[in-house]
Amino acid sequence: MMISPPLPAELKAALDGKLQGFSRTDAAQRSQKISTTYRAGGGSGTIKSEADALAYALARMPATYAAVAASLNALTEVAPDLGPETLLDVGAGPGTASWAAAEAFPSLQSFTLLDANATLSRLALELARDSTRLANCRYLPGDAGANLAEVSEADLVVASYVIGELSEGDQRKLAEAMWAKARHVLVVIEPGTPAGYARILTLRQQLIAAGAYVAAPCPHEKPCPLTAPDWCHFSQRLPRSQAHRQIKGAEVPFEDERFIYVALTRRPPATRAARVLAPPDLGKAEITAKLCTEQGVELAKVPRRDKVAYASARRWRWGDAILSES
Repeated sequence: MMISPPLPAELKAALDGKLQGFSRTDAAQRSQKISTTYRAGGGSGTIKSEADALAYALARMPATYAAVAASLNALTEVAPDLGPETLLDVGAGPGTASWAAAEAFPSLQSFTLLDANATLSRLALELARDSTRLANCRYLPGDAGANLAEVSEADLVVASYVIGELSEGDQRKLAEAMWAKARHVLVVIEPGTPAGYARILTLRQQLIAAGAYVAAPCPHEKPCPLTAPDWCHFSQRLPRSQAHRQIKGAEVPFEDERFIYVALTRRPPATRAARVLAPPDLGKAEITAKLCTEQGVELAKVPRRDKVAYASARRWRWGDAILSES
């Protein structure tokens, strides 16, 4: 499994600075309370103090960054000429997706962040204060749905781990509002659970009906060919720092973040790529890989005797795009 890039050096330095003298035991307790609320379907309302925000950032920023970075990297593989200059980060929290977008797209010049949680917005601005790219970001507090009506369009709109906090009706309204503000691309990332997959499927169907094209992960705009109990999701392995292990009460120096995403564009993608839907099986005689293709789900078998194709298939990883020339 591929290892996610670590947090950007500027972000890590800013976080480390904030964590000086911060009790790891207290952070672990706060983080556990926040996680319990999220798992129960709640939102960020329990994050009320600077200590809460820091505990959340320490526990969740690395995994969220890994998932967003993987999603944006998948988009750039399929749309390498994409050069967005403006970003709108919906439900931005501590600004994780904006940092990932800045790394993925050197072309970005303007960053607008929206979130209802004032505590997280303060932390986001403090973390970005000395950043080369994000120092002049604009953070609008308040309800994202209401604020979306007021902000300008952006080349790229990103919403990570947001829509699950809303009712089904509000999810539809937010999807419509975000698409209206996306000049070129909308990327939505959710937890890689059956429920997260279902939310992404609903949003995908809604916006395809509104004229959107799917750039990634799907190589088509058709209904998802997977059938229950199967569901589409991906996994990104990320390293855990010592502080991260302490707050998680974990011994293992890494964690695997399961996520699902969709990247929707105004224009049809120039390239359609099959997607590896599960870890390939490396057998002695052949490699077997489950692929989502334009024709549907395919179990690709690459025999060892086909040396060129076999060598290429050995590099396939769960979530990879398999371009037609491969």
